[in-house]
Amino acid sequence: MTDILSMGELLAEIMAERVGQTFTEPGVFLGPYPSGAPAIFADQAAKTGASVAFIGCAGEDGFGDLIVNRLRDDGVDVSGITRTDELPTGTAFVTYQEDGSREFIFNIGNSAAALIDADSVDPALAGGCRYFHVMGSSLGSSGSIAAVKRALELVKQGDGKVSFDPNIRPEVLTSPVISEAIHHVLKECDILLPSEADLQYFCGDAPEREAVATLFDSHRLEMIVVKNAAEGCVYYDRTRSLHVPSFQVAEVDPTGAGDCFGGTLISCLAQGIDIERALTLANAAGAMAVSERGPMEGNTTLSELDRFIDSAERHV
Repeated sequence: MTDILSMGELLAEIMAERVGQTFTEPGVFLGPYPSGAPAIFADQAAKTGASVAFIGCAGEDGFGDLIVNRLRDDGVDVSGITRTDELPTGTAFVTYQEDGSREFIFNIGNSAAALIDADSVDPALAGGCRYFHVMGSSLGSSGSIAAVKRALELVKQGDGKVSFDPNIRPEVLTSPVISEAIHHVLKECDILLPSEADLQYFCGDAPEREAVATLFDSHRLEMIVVKNAAEGCVYYDRTRSLHVPSFQVAEVDPTGAGDCFGGTLISCLAQGIDIERALTLANAAGAMAVSERGPMEGNTTLSELDRFIDSAERHV
C-alpha cells in the first residue's frame, strides 16, 4: 500500500533573474526548474521518507523528462504519469517584484496537463493509498476535476484519508465550476491545510478560531492546520489547538514553500510522527524551501531538516 497519492499538473518553471524584472521587456530568465504544486508536494513527501505515487501527464519532451526524472530520482512512483506527443509539458514563467509579489504566465490549459481526466486515475494507486492529497491548483479544468472526483471515490472505498490544500487563486472567484469542485473536495476531506486567504474564502471575515469552528461544525474534518507564513502555523482538532512558530531565513524564492510544508506534514503523519514534531518539521521544510532558487531546489530530507532545526532561530 502506498502512503501518499498526489495528482495534477507537471510544469517546467522559468524565473526572472532580477527582482523588478517584467514580462514587458527583454530580460534574463533562469531555468527550467521542475515544478507544479502537486509535484513539489510529492517530491518533498518522498524525500522525507513516505512512499509516494503520482498521477499526471507530461509531454514527450525535455521538460517532461526534467520533471519525471526528478520525481523518480527522489523516490516517487511515476507509474501513474503518462507521456504524450499530442501536447507539450506545461510551463510557468514568473517574475518577482520589490514588494514581494510575483507575476506568473502559465501554460497549463494547452499543455499535457490538460489531458488528465477520470480515465487517468489508476484504481490500484487510488484505492491502495493511505492519504490522497488534493491541491486547489489541480481543479482548473473539467477533466482534472473529474479525475480528482474519481480518485476521491476510490480512496474512500479503500478507507484512505484525504488532505486538501485549497490554494484559492483569483480565477476561482469567477468560476462556479471550480468553486463547486473546491467545496466538493472540502466535503470529502479529513485534513485541511488552508492559508489565511483560504479561510477568508470559506468563512468571510470571521476571526481564525471562529472560522475553524465553523468548518468543524459543517464538515467531517479531523484536523485543520492554518498556514500563516512567517508567523508559523496553527494546528486545530476538535479538542485543542497548537501554535508552532516558524524559522527565520533569508527569502530567495517563495514558490513551493506551502507545498513543501504540506508534503512534510502528510509524510510525517503517514510515518506515525507525533503532531508537534511533524508541524515543526513542516515549518522547517517551508523555511528551507524559500532559501533556494527554484520550486523544488530547497526540498529536504528529515535529517537535513533536523540539522536545520538545531541551528536555526525561530520567530517569536
